[in-house]
Amino acid sequence: MAHPLIPQILDLAAPVAQSLGLEVVTAVFHTHQSPPVLRVDVRNTKDDTGLEDCEQMSRALEAVLDESDLILDAYVLEISSPGISKLLTTDREFTSFRGFPVIVTTSEPFNNRAEWTGNLVRRDDDAVHINLKGRAIAVPRTVVKTVELADGEE
Repeated sequence: MAHPLIPQILDLAAPVAQSLGLEVVTAVFHTHQSPPVLRVDVRNTKDDTGLEDCEQMSRALEAVLDESDLILDAYVLEISSPGISKLLTTDREFTSFRGFPVIVTTSEPFNNRAEWTGNLVRRDDDAVHINLKGRAIAVPRTVVKTVELADGEE
């Protein structure tokens, strides 16, 4: 269960992140630690999330949280990147992971299969294109449920 302050923290953090070209992905308040740790994960909306992004967000959010008096006791603020998600959703991710092994899961069988594993070729308006052991497969986007990075080779 999320800490009861998380919605208010997210309300404060979102505009701060947006002003820095970032977006808040998640926030977790670990109150079982001493001192408690507030971890906020942010992602750069235009580029890879770097240490500088986290440092800027930390300074800016710390000032906003201090001013709000939302958290009265001592705590540690940690700003981090959520890392690479295995799930591919954005055009940028489909471009960045071209050639990588992926698993395409469909909402209904396509050519008698609900899961396809191969190397990502591209995604366009109509299909997700993969290379399955030298054979080109175009899975229609209308049936694609998820596309995620696979471990290892095809």
